[in-house]
Amino acid sequence: MLAKRIIPCLDVKNGRNVRGVRFSADRDAGDPVELASRYDREGADELVFYDITASSDGRAIVMDLVRQVSEQVFIPLTVGGGIRTFEDVRTILKSGADKVSINSAHVHTPEIINQSAESFGSQCIVGAIDALRRPEVEGQQPAWEIYINGGRTATGIDALEWVEELVDRGAGELVLNSIDADGTRQGYDLELNREVAQRVQVPIVASGGAGTMDHIHEVLTSGQASAALAASIFHFQQHSIPEVKDYLAQRGVVVRL
Repeated sequence: MLAKRIIPCLDVKNGRNVRGVRFSADRDAGDPVELASRYDREGADELVFYDITASSDGRAIVMDLVRQVSEQVFIPLTVGGGIRTFEDVRTILKSGADKVSINSAHVHTPEIINQSAESFGSQCIVGAIDALRRPEVEGQQPAWEIYINGGRTATGIDALEWVEELVDRGAGELVLNSIDADGTRQGYDLELNREVAQRVQVPIVASGGAGTMDHIHEVLTSGQASAALAASIFHFQQHSIPEVKDYLAQRGVVVRL
């Protein structure tokens, strides 16, 4: 059985790590370089770096900061934000990232997934989804809509259908971020993760809503996620990564201790 992964996430704005509720990004959460170093020491399985305003600002990702973070870690680093072209993907991988997380661009130009996967391998290409639950209609299955530009712009695209296309195009991993749950610390959207996990055969990284260790346990078990991404509970030292892994191991979840 593959070990479940614990992945802290750096949401970077104007050179600082920030947090908020549903993408508000209104609270300073520390220096991203210092946090990256701490998470590497604590035994995080991977690290994610998102330049969260690059797409909405229409600018390139802050590569100098990506390089500084990559120099601090010896674990896999995923980088996303402001990626618009195949050349952006190449640049990020050359700057020290192990994976590139593509969000808005896979809606605007889906072929970026094909080209990137064919050139660098599916293991390097992450399809990132910001999904908002649609109002429930009696007699119909739950549904989620994809939003882009940092969760600001509705697309009308059904998330469950789109994840299948991303995988068909070559995405080797999916990050599912629930806009409804993001920053609330009320728990992940278990139903969203479970629905996607049953549709595709690639690892699913659950994102949005981690507030307790039990939330992480739930999404890795009943949510069927391969990994749990979390931010606030680690940034503000509510829990450490070793503490979370010990908690999971005691409950029978396979993790790298």
